Amino acid sequence: MNPPASHRRLAAALFLLLSASVAFAQWRGRRGWGGGSESYIPPDATTARQIENHSTDTPTWTNTTGFEADVFTFTRMKYEHNGLRRGGWAIDCPDSDLNLSFRLQQMTSLRVDPNGRLIRTTDPDLARYPFLYIVEPGALNINPDEAVALRKYLDNGGFILLDDFWGEDQWDNAEMAFREILPDRRFIELPLSHALYSCVFKITAKGQVPNYRMGTDSEFDPEGRTWELDDATVVHHRAILDDQGRIMVLALHNTDNGDGWEREGENDYYFRNFSEKISYPLGVNIVYYIMTH
Repeated sequence: MNPPASHRRLAAALFLLLSASVAFAQWRGRRGWGGGSESYIPPDATTARQIENHSTDTPTWTNTTGFEADVFTFTRMKYEHNGLRRGGWAIDCPDSDLNLSFRLQQMTSLRVDPNGRLIRTTDPDLARYPFLYIVEPGALNINPDEAVALRKYLDNGGFILLDDFWGEDQWDNAEMAFREILPDRRFIELPLSHALYSCVFKITAKGQVPNYRMGTDSEFDPEGRTWELDDATVVHHRAILDDQGRIMVLALHNTDNGDGWEREGENDYYFRNFSEKISYPLGVNIVYYIMTH
């Protein structure tokens, strides 16, 4: 599944940022937020826009008439919770999905779907979306039909991003799921020398994004704790590659970029230290790199 030429052209325009540092500085002050990360999820919801948001003014935008489908779409995978660990497919949704989408639309010349997409692995429409986000895969449960569907998706050029899972127990669950999906492939640690870390923003460290509460508390914590579990102090970016070296799966372990996107407007310290410095640059780089490779 190779992205359309128009996708590649639009993604390449990410380099036309007027000034990344200035633009980041202009993000704050957009709104005041409230509420938590839980909201009612309509069982038949197919877009993030159909879910009650956690702020009062989730950003909206439109694309040129006639080209609504010629856009990048942030696509989130629905999955069944395994019942053994914390987590669920809808955590931080819809705000993380819509905020990252808006920032891509605002900060770059990339055209982005204003609604996002929520999808099951066995949905025939999956092949239309080359980017698939799985949150909290420490709770991921994959049945045989889903494993086959995801294997086909990845083999045909799709990409999966895993985010917001902590510690070795949650890692083991995610790794086990992907051994069912791609039995002949294994995760490797992606080195900072990889082109993904320099394609738009220069990323020199695998920064840790804590959940919102822990992140705001860390301002006054003498230890500056930002990890949720004692065995989750070190951030890992692990990838599964195909035979040509293309990134098929990228797992962001011991970090919560979704909260960095979702909760950007609630606290200045959290925004400056986690959203602005870590989660948004990494998110933009990932989208750019995947859509151009």
